[in-house]
Amino acid sequence: MNETKKDMEKERDKNKERERLRERERLRERERDSERERETQRERERLRERERLRERERDSERERERETQRERERLRERERDSERERETQRERETQRERERLRERERDSERERERLRERLRERERDSERERERETQRERETQRERERLRERERDSERERETQRERERLRERERDSERERERTILLFFLCVSSPLLFILKVSPDPH
Repeated sequence: MNETKKDMEKERDKNKERERLRERERLRERERDSERERETQRERERLRERERLRERERDSERERERETQRERERLRERERDSERERETQRERETQRERERLRERERDSERERERLRERLRERERDSERERERETQRERETQRERERLRERERDSERERETQRERERLRERERDSERERERTILLFFLCVSSPLLFILKVSPDPH
Protein backbone atom coordinates (compact mmCIF):
# COMPACT_ATOMS: atom_id res chain seq x y z
CA MET A 1 0.00 0.00 0.00
CA ASN A 2 2.76 2.28 0.92
CA GLU A 3 4.48 1.36 -2.26
CA THR A 4 1.45 2.23 -4.27
CA LYS A 5 1.15 5.50 -2.51
CA LYS A 6 4.74 6.29 -3.23
CA ASP A 7 4.25 5.41 -6.84
CA MET A 8 1.29 7.64 -7.01
CA GLU A 9 3.20 10.49 -5.43
CA LYS A 10 6.00 9.93 -7.86
CA GLU A 11 3.57 9.96 -10.67
CA ARG A 12 2.02 13.17 -9.38
CA ASP A 13 5.43 14.68 -9.01
CA LYS A 14 6.27 13.65 -12.53
CA ASN A 15 3.01 15.06 -13.75
CA LYS A 16 3.66 18.27 -11.89
CA GLU A 17 7.12 18.42 -13.33
CA ARG A 18 5.82 17.80 -16.82
CA GLU A 19 3.14 20.42 -16.21
CA ARG A 20 5.80 22.88 -15.04
CA LEU A 21 7.85 22.05 -18.09
CA ARG A 22 4.89 22.53 -20.37
CA GLU A 23 4.05 25.74 -18.55
CA ARG A 24 7.61 26.97 -18.99
CA GLU A 25 7.41 26.00 -22.62
CA ARG A 26 4.12 27.84 -23.01
CA LEU A 27 5.64 30.80 -21.25
CA ARG A 28 8.62 30.72 -23.56
CA GLU A 29 6.31 30.38 -26.51
CA ARG A 30 4.22 33.30 -25.32
CA GLU A 31 7.42 35.19 -24.75
CA ARG A 32 8.54 34.37 -28.27
CA ASP A 33 5.12 35.31 -29.58
CA SER A 34 5.26 38.52 -27.62
CA GLU A 35 8.74 39.19 -28.91
CA ARG A 36 7.62 38.51 -32.47
CA GLU A 37 4.64 40.75 -31.90
CA ARG A 38 6.85 43.45 -30.47
CA GLU A 39 9.26 43.02 -33.37
CA THR A 40 6.34 43.17 -35.78
CA GLN A 41 5.12 46.25 -33.97
CA ARG A 42 8.57 47.78 -34.08
CA GLU A 43 8.83 46.98 -37.75
CA ARG A 44 5.44 48.56 -38.39
CA GLU A 45 6.57 51.56 -36.36
CA ARG A 46 9.80 51.76 -38.34
CA LEU A 47 7.83 51.52 -41.55
CA ARG A 48 5.46 54.23 -40.39
CA GLU A 49 8.44 56.30 -39.26
CA ARG A 50 10.13 55.84 -42.64
CA GLU A 51 6.90 56.79 -44.32
CA ARG A 52 6.59 59.85 -42.11
CA LEU A 53 10.20 60.69 -42.89
CA ARG A 54 9.59 60.30 -46.59
CA GLU A 55 6.50 62.43 -46.28
CA ARG A 56 8.41 65.07 -44.35
CA GLU A 57 11.15 64.86 -46.94
CA ARG A 58 8.60 65.31 -49.71
CA ASP A 59 7.07 68.22 -47.78
CA SER A 60 10.52 69.67 -47.27
CA GLU A 61 11.30 69.18 -50.93
CA ARG A 62 8.06 70.87 -51.92
CA GLU A 63 8.80 73.67 -49.45
CA ARG A 64 12.33 74.00 -50.80
CA GLU A 65 10.94 74.11 -54.29
CA ARG A 66 8.44 76.77 -53.30
CA GLU A 67 11.19 78.70 -51.50
CA THR A 68 13.43 78.32 -54.52
CA GLN A 69 10.65 79.61 -56.71
CA ARG A 70 10.04 82.51 -54.35
CA GLU A 71 13.79 83.21 -54.24
CA ARG A 72 13.93 83.15 -58.04
CA GLU A 73 11.08 85.59 -58.14
CA ARG A 74 12.76 87.81 -55.56
CA LEU A 75 15.98 87.62 -57.57
CA ARG A 76 14.16 88.54 -60.76
CA GLU A 77 12.51 91.43 -58.95
CA ARG A 78 15.81 92.57 -57.52
CA GLU A 79 17.36 92.27 -60.96
CA ARG A 80 14.55 94.37 -62.42
CA ASP A 81 15.02 96.90 -59.63
CA SER A 82 18.76 96.86 -60.18
CA GLU A 83 18.30 97.33 -63.90
CA ARG A 84 15.96 100.25 -63.29
CA GLU A 85 18.47 101.69 -60.81
CA ARG A 86 21.31 101.17 -63.26
CA GLU A 87 19.32 102.84 -65.98
CA THR A 88 18.53 105.75 -63.68
CA GLN A 89 22.19 105.88 -62.65
CA ARG A 90 23.31 105.82 -66.29
CA GLU A 91 20.93 108.62 -67.07
CA ARG A 92 22.17 110.67 -64.12
CA GLU A 93 25.78 109.92 -65.08
CA THR A 94 25.06 110.92 -68.67
CA GLN A 95 23.57 114.16 -67.41
CA ARG A 96 26.54 114.78 -65.14
CA GLU A 97 28.91 113.96 -67.99
CA ARG A 98 27.15 116.45 -70.24
CA GLU A 99 27.48 119.05 -67.50
CA ARG A 100 31.15 118.20 -67.02
CA LEU A 101 31.69 118.50 -70.76
CA ARG A 102 30.04 121.89 -70.81
CA GLU A 103 32.12 122.95 -67.82
CA ARG A 104 35.29 121.67 -69.48
CA GLU A 105 34.39 123.57 -72.60
CA ARG A 106 33.92 126.74 -70.56
CA ASP A 107 37.22 126.04 -68.79
CA SER A 108 38.88 125.45 -72.14
CA GLU A 109 37.57 128.72 -73.45
CA ARG A 110 38.78 130.54 -70.36
CA GLU A 111 42.13 128.78 -70.69
CA ARG A 112 42.39 129.75 -74.36
CA GLU A 113 41.67 133.33 -73.40
CA ARG A 114 44.33 133.19 -70.69
CA LEU A 115 46.75 131.70 -73.20
CA ARG A 116 46.01 134.43 -75.71
CA GLU A 117 46.56 137.02 -73.00
CA ARG A 118 49.79 135.35 -71.93
CA LEU A 119 50.91 135.28 -75.56
CA ARG A 120 50.19 138.97 -75.90
CA GLU A 121 52.01 139.62 -72.65
CA ARG A 122 54.95 137.51 -73.77
CA GLU A 123 55.02 139.41 -77.03
CA ARG A 124 55.11 142.67 -75.11
CA ASP A 125 57.78 141.21 -72.83
CA SER A 126 59.73 140.06 -75.87
CA GLU A 127 59.53 143.49 -77.37
CA ARG A 128 60.71 145.07 -74.15
CA GLU A 129 63.44 142.43 -73.92
CA ARG A 130 64.55 143.17 -77.48
CA GLU A 131 64.74 146.83 -76.61
CA ARG A 132 66.70 146.03 -73.46
CA GLU A 133 68.93 143.69 -75.45
CA THR A 134 69.58 146.43 -78.00
CA GLN A 135 70.38 148.77 -75.15
CA ARG A 136 72.63 146.18 -73.56
CA GLU A 137 74.34 145.62 -76.90
CA ARG A 138 74.99 149.33 -77.27
CA GLU A 139 76.25 149.45 -73.70
CA THR A 140 78.41 146.40 -74.34
CA GLN A 141 79.80 148.03 -77.45
CA ARG A 142 80.60 151.18 -75.51
CA GLU A 143 82.13 149.06 -72.76
CA ARG A 144 84.26 147.22 -75.30
CA GLU A 145 85.40 150.52 -76.68
CA ARG A 146 86.23 151.75 -73.20
CA LEU A 147 88.10 148.50 -72.55
CA ARG A 148 90.05 148.84 -75.77
CA GLU A 149 90.88 152.40 -74.83
CA ARG A 150 91.98 151.33 -71.40
CA GLU A 151 94.00 148.54 -72.98
CA ARG A 152 95.68 151.04 -75.31
CA ASP A 153 96.34 153.29 -72.33
CA SER A 154 97.71 150.33 -70.41
CA GLU A 155 99.86 149.35 -73.33
CA ARG A 156 101.18 152.90 -73.64
CA GLU A 157 101.79 152.89 -69.90
CA ARG A 158 103.61 149.57 -70.11
CA GLU A 159 105.66 150.82 -73.04
CA THR A 160 106.50 153.96 -71.11
CA GLN A 161 107.44 151.78 -68.15
CA ARG A 162 109.61 149.60 -70.33
CA GLU A 163 111.22 152.66 -71.81
CA ARG A 164 111.91 154.00 -68.35
CA GLU A 165 113.34 150.61 -67.39
CA ARG A 166 115.58 150.64 -70.48
CA LEU A 167 116.72 154.10 -69.62
CA ARG A 168 117.47 153.09 -66.07
CA GLU A 169 119.31 150.01 -67.37
CA ARG A 170 121.35 152.15 -69.75
CA GLU A 171 122.01 154.48 -66.87
CA ARG A 172 123.18 151.60 -64.73
CA ASP A 173 125.32 150.29 -67.61
CA SER A 174 126.87 153.75 -68.02
CA GLU A 175 127.46 153.90 -64.31
CA ARG A 176 129.15 150.51 -64.32
CA GLU A 177 131.18 151.52 -67.33
CA ARG A 178 132.36 154.70 -65.59
CA GLU A 179 133.23 152.69 -62.50
CA ARG A 180 135.15 150.19 -64.64
CA THR A 181 137.02 152.95 -66.42
CA ILE A 182 137.96 154.56 -63.14
CA LEU A 183 139.04 151.23 -61.75
CA LEU A 184 141.12 150.51 -64.81
CA PHE A 185 142.67 153.88 -64.60
CA PHE A 186 143.78 153.31 -61.05
CA LEU A 187 145.01 149.86 -61.92
CA CYS A 188 146.98 151.19 -64.87
CA VAL A 189 148.58 153.78 -62.73
CA SER A 190 149.46 151.10 -60.23
CA SER A 191 150.63 148.50 -62.71
CA PRO A 192 151.54 149.26 -66.34
CA LEU A 193 151.89 145.59 -67.12
CA LEU A 194 148.36 144.93 -65.96
CA PHE A 195 147.28 147.83 -68.08
CA ILE A 196 148.95 146.28 -71.13
CA LEU A 197 147.27 142.98 -70.43
CA LYS A 198 143.94 144.57 -69.91
CA VAL A 199 143.99 146.69 -73.00
CA SER A 200 145.56 144.14 -75.32
CA PRO A 201 143.13 142.22 -77.55
CA ASP A 202 141.90 138.88 -76.34
CA PRO A 203 143.79 136.14 -78.30
CA HIS A 204 140.67 133.98 -78.21
